[in-house]
Amino acid sequence: MKTNRILGSVDLVLAAAIWGGMFVVVKSVVAEILPIQLVWLRYVVGAVVLLALALLRRIQWHWDWRNLGLIGLVGIIGDTISIVAQETGTWLSSAQLGSVVTTATPAFMILFSWPLLKQRPHWYHWLSLALASSGVLAIVGHQVTGKHIALGVICLLIAALTWALMSALVQLIGSEYDGLQVTLLATVVAIICLTPVIGYQHQVLQTIHWGSPHIFLSIFYLGAISTALAFFLWNQGLRRFDSPASGIFFLIQPVVGSILGWLFLQEPISSGFFGGLFLILLSVLVTSRFG
Repeated sequence: MKTNRILGSVDLVLAAAIWGGMFVVVKSVVAEILPIQLVWLRYVVGAVVLLALALLRRIQWHWDWRNLGLIGLVGIIGDTISIVAQETGTWLSSAQLGSVVTTATPAFMILFSWPLLKQRPHWYHWLSLALASSGVLAIVGHQVTGKHIALGVICLLIAALTWALMSALVQLIGSEYDGLQVTLLATVVAIICLTPVIGYQHQVLQTIHWGSPHIFLSIFYLGAISTALAFFLWNQGLRRFDSPASGIFFLIQPVVGSILGWLFLQEPISSGFFGGLFLILLSVLVTSRFG
């Protein structure tokens, strides 16, 4: 059990760090590829990579209506609604705000875990959440100004809410289902949901500069690394760690996103960043120790 917790912690930290870099990539490419088209493209690439990995590993496939229904909900709520809202919010605001605001996810995960997973939060869960929330507020500071940024923040909060619900649903899926199968099928559900929009707006794909190395590498990172690898790590980590406070590891994301946004996009880091960073890391420590 302890080994599973350790491995789960590693999975969750790696996934969150990858997603921190994702916001920088999205912000750099979303001016050339609109959010819905970008999400669809990353899922097509991600599905190909996940299928190849599943075939190479020769995983055992399972099929039953209850678990397939849960996977369908994961694909609609998490992979479709949450990710489209997240990339739209990042488009309207900044990579730093995108990575920070979505860290409301752990709070929502604790709330959803209570009724759905029957995991009653303990005092250390609330302490971790309070530390993390204070850290996020310190990092965000006074950045939420302007109509478009405010709308972006609303989209990002929707992304956090739906991702938290999805993360709780993932833990209801039978343990006999391999994480690769769950992630692949949920990705396919998202592709099916988005394809009608892509077909209706097919002319948007024709305007993309497919020969640009920036476009190619961005889509590859978002599809193969941020979708295939990180989604698999997150889903697997949730099932291994098995705690209502597992979402606290999501808070590694704003640290990575803010630093990379500063390095590559010249987005300023507020004076409260380092104080917020300390509080976020302290919340992760509390979760790892008691959670």
